[in-house]
Amino acid sequence: MTERTIDRAAADTLRQARDAAAREAWAEAYRLLSGLDPGCLTPDDCAAFADAAWWTSRVEESIVQRTRAYSGYVAAGAARQAGHMAWLLFYEHQLAGHTSLAMGWLRRSRRHLHDRPECVEQCYLAWVDAQDAQARGAFDEAMAAARRMTGIARRRGSRDLLAMGIQAQAGVLVAQGLVGDGLDLLDDAMCSAMAGELSSFFTGWVYCLGLQQSMACVDLGRAAEWTDAAMRWCAAMPAENNFRGLCRVHRVEVLELRGSWPEALSEAERTCEELLPYERRMAAQAVYLVGQIQRRRGELTAAEQAYDRTHELGRAPQPGLSLLRLAQGKADAAATALRLALSGAVEAVGLERCRLLAAQVEISLALGRTAEAREAAEELRSLALDWQRRCGSGTTLLHASAAWACGAVAFAARDLDRALPELRRALTLWLELRVPYEAAGVRMTLAAADRVAGDDEGARMELRAAEHTFRQLGAVPDARRAAALLAEVRRRRPGGLTEREIQVLRLVAAGRTNRAVAAELVISEHTVARHLNNIFAKLDVSSRAAATAYAFQHGLA
Repeated sequence: MTERTIDRAAADTLRQARDAAAREAWAEAYRLLSGLDPGCLTPDDCAAFADAAWWTSRVEESIVQRTRAYSGYVAAGAARQAGHMAWLLFYEHQLAGHTSLAMGWLRRSRRHLHDRPECVEQCYLAWVDAQDAQARGAFDEAMAAARRMTGIARRRGSRDLLAMGIQAQAGVLVAQGLVGDGLDLLDDAMCSAMAGELSSFFTGWVYCLGLQQSMACVDLGRAAEWTDAAMRWCAAMPAENNFRGLCRVHRVEVLELRGSWPEALSEAERTCEELLPYERRMAAQAVYLVGQIQRRRGELTAAEQAYDRTHELGRAPQPGLSLLRLAQGKADAAATALRLALSGAVEAVGLERCRLLAAQVEISLALGRTAEAREAAEELRSLALDWQRRCGSGTTLLHASAAWACGAVAFAARDLDRALPELRRALTLWLELRVPYEAAGVRMTLAAADRVAGDDEGARMELRAAEHTFRQLGAVPDARRAAALLAEVRRRRPGGLTEREIQVLRLVAAGRTNRAVAAELVISEHTVARHLNNIFAKLDVSSRAAATAYAFQHGLA
C-alpha cells in the first residue's frame, strides 16, 4: 500500500510523522508512526520508525522496524540502502549481545555493498574491518582500513563518517602504543562533534567513543574536558537522547575521581534510569562507582549491595569488593579475591590493571606481605614507565598510583631515603590531577614516614590536611583515623620537640657525649649540636643537666 491509497487522515498523520523525524523530534515521530498501519509505510518510513524507536530506548522495536526497512529496500532493488540497513542491524544486534545474528547481518551488508561503485555506505564496512584488525593486533591492516574509510568519506562529502574515520585512526595509533599521536587525532574528531559539524547520531557516537578512549588512555584532563562538552550537548538535545546515559557514565567516573561525590551519586542514579532498559553493562559501571563512594564513606552494607548489583549486571566488582572486605576486617578474603581477579584479568591494561595492582599493594601491606606488595608495585612502576614512553607524559593517574605504591612499599621496609621522595611525588601528582581522596591517602602514609624520620611537624601538617580533605568528602572512617593519629602525634610531643630531638635528648640524658650521640644516630656532631640548641630553646633551659632533668620528669629518659 502507498500513500496514494490510504485515507486522508492517515496520510496527514504520515506527513506529520515524517516532519517530526526530519526535525529529530523522535518521541513525536514514534507516537505518530506507532498509530499507523505498517502497510502504509515505505522502507524510508520504516527506517525513520526504527530511528525513533532507538532514540527513545526501544531497541528491540528498532530492530523490528529496521528489518522491515531492509526487506522493503531489497524488494525495491535498492542495494545501497539495503546494505546500510543490514549494517545497522549488525550493529544493533551486536550491542544487544546477539552475536550470531549480528554476524549474519554483517555478511548481508557486505554482499549488498561489495561490488557496488564507491559509496558512502562502504565506510561502515571499512570501520568494522579496522576494528577487527586492531583487535587481532594487525595494526597496518587496521590503519589501512581506517584510512580507506576516511578517503571514501572525504570523496563522498560525509563529515559524519570522516570524523568516525579519524577516530578509528586514533584508536589504531593508541593500540600501537603511539598514544600521543592517537590523542591528537582524537582531539580532531572530538572538535568536529563540539563544533556542531556532525549529525546528532554521529555527534553522540563520537563523544561516547572518544570518552572511552580518553579514560582508557588514563588521561583524566581530556576525559573531564570532553565529558563536560558531551553533557552540554546532551542537555541541549531533546529529552529522547539515547547517548545521554552513555556519556553520563564517564561523567560519573570523573566526578568520583574529582571528589564531587554527592553529584556523582545523583548522576549515577540518572545513568541507571537511562541505561538499564538497553545497556546493562554500562549501567553496571555506574552502580560500581556508587559502591566505591559508599565504601569510602563507611556505608559498608550499602556498598556491599552495590557491588552485588554490579556483579548481577555483568561487571566484576573488583577491586572495590576486595577493599570492602579489608574494611570489614576480612583481609585474607580480600587478598584471595583480588589475587583471583588479577589472574582472571591478565589482558587488562591501563587504568583497569592499575587499580587492581594498587589495591593489591594496599591489601598485601595490611597483611604484612611486603614481598607480594613489592611485586605489585614494581609492575605498576613498569606500566607507568611503558605508558610514559607511549604518550610522552609522566603525570597521569597511572604514574601517581605507581609513585604511591613504590613509596608505601619502601616505607614498609623502612627505606625512608626512597619512601619520602616517592610519596612526595605521588602527592604532587594527585594534587595536580585534582584527585582529593587519593591525595589524602598519600598524606596519611607520608605522615607516618615523617614521624619515623623525626619530622613530627611535617607529620602533623599532613594529617591535618588529610583529615580536612576526608571530612570535606564525607569519608568518615578515614577522617576519624586521621584525627586519631593527629591526636597521637600531639600527645607524643612534650615541649614541642620533634621525634629526632626526643631521640637526641634521651641519649644525652643517658650520659652520651655529642660524639656518641652522633655515632648512634648516624648523624654529624654538628647536627647533634644543632638539635641540642633547638632542645634548649624549646624547653627554656641552658644546660645538658637541666635538659636531662626535663627528660626524666616527662618520661623521655
